[in-house]
Amino acid sequence: MYELLVLLILVVAIVLVTARWKISPFLALIGAAILAAFAYKIPIAEVASTVTTAFGSTMGNIGLVILFGTMIGIILERSGAAISMADALIKVLGTRFPNLTLSLIGYIVSIPVFCDSGYVVLNSLRKAITLRTGVSTLATSIALMTGLYATHTMVPPTPGPLAAAESIGIADNLGLIIAIGLPVAVVSAMAGLFYASRFNKSTWTPLPSEDENDIAELDYEQLRASFGKLPSPGLAFLPILVPLVLICAASIAKLPSHPFGEGAALEALSFIGTPVIALIFGLLAATLLLNGNKKLADFNEQMHEAVRTAAPILLITGAGAAFGAVLAASELTTILSDSLSGLGLGLAVPFLIAAALKSAQGSSTVSMVTTSALVAPMLGSLGLDSELGMVLSVLAVGAGAMVVSHANDSYFWVVSQLSRIPVITAYKTLSVATAIQGTAAFATVWILGAVLL
Repeated sequence: MYELLVLLILVVAIVLVTARWKISPFLALIGAAILAAFAYKIPIAEVASTVTTAFGSTMGNIGLVILFGTMIGIILERSGAAISMADALIKVLGTRFPNLTLSLIGYIVSIPVFCDSGYVVLNSLRKAITLRTGVSTLATSIALMTGLYATHTMVPPTPGPLAAAESIGIADNLGLIIAIGLPVAVVSAMAGLFYASRFNKSTWTPLPSEDENDIAELDYEQLRASFGKLPSPGLAFLPILVPLVLICAASIAKLPSHPFGEGAALEALSFIGTPVIALIFGLLAATLLLNGNKKLADFNEQMHEAVRTAAPILLITGAGAAFGAVLAASELTTILSDSLSGLGLGLAVPFLIAAALKSAQGSSTVSMVTTSALVAPMLGSLGLDSELGMVLSVLAVGAGAMVVSHANDSYFWVVSQLSRIPVITAYKTLSVATAIQGTAAFATVWILGAVLL
């Protein structure tokens, strides 16, 4: 009972200091790790080494993956590639089904680009489609928001799923996470899409704009013009497709049947399909998007921006791993395992913990980092310690990290403010949409678990 009470106090403290007092999650998690070590009576000589070893190991395993993924996302955003991809999809799908078009665009763009940034870049496209089709702003906003959110929490190389995979111990098989995460994210996005369709004819008064000079307030044609000559759709999609194809190909090559052969072929595919190497190839493909006379200067500037963006995520991920390592070294693991083993909750445990933390403190990434650290020691007692069980656990954490987005989440404010949706309306619609899509994602994961485990 003492161990569980300590855990509860620490989790509440993490939520309190990050959500109410705006303390850095990195400091909160490191502080919680050290306090937990003393509370659980871990030998004082082992406290520092437990924290630093876990932190360093995590950075070594996924630090470069997160950094290179962020670099690709920044180039896609700054080069106009996201707009080029959107244009290509509109040409294929047209404007007959505006919600579907926006959901699909969001689904693809958010694989390498953060959902917040994706919404800012695509908001003018959403407005143009809204005006062209006569569908309500509320419907198109929900469709784009949920499409972006689906892959943001379910599909690597987004940092949240990467961090969860590392903590749970399945980071060496990202191909399987991607292969299962993509269709689960489709279900999640479709749930948001169906919910968005309820508001196709909705009428309400948007809030007035406060900054007409903001990039998100530009007319769509003005935004396109601001990028100059846009990259071709083929080049725009290439930085996303290259690493995904390489990672998945390596996973297939390692199957017992060795469909691509053995020996040198297997070694080569295994090497280039290693996530960090695959993302380097993706980054090289992304450099083809740079144009103009200042390619090198633009590249350096964007890489510096990527480092600034990735640094807090890397620190939070490492701190979450340190917190998890301390918990794993304590008696808490045995107590929780004994308590949960007979309940048959399985995948519901990571989902519910992630949902509780997401709702309480707002950040999906922090929710995934903290939850995966908490549940990793319990996987055996939950019957989820097989390779497939760990993959589904990562996806269950991702599903929970969507439930729900509200006033303590920056994404809630990005969507509501750029779409000029009143706060009370946003609570009734945007928050509900994230609850629906997260629940739909978990239902899909639970069904997969029931069939495959």
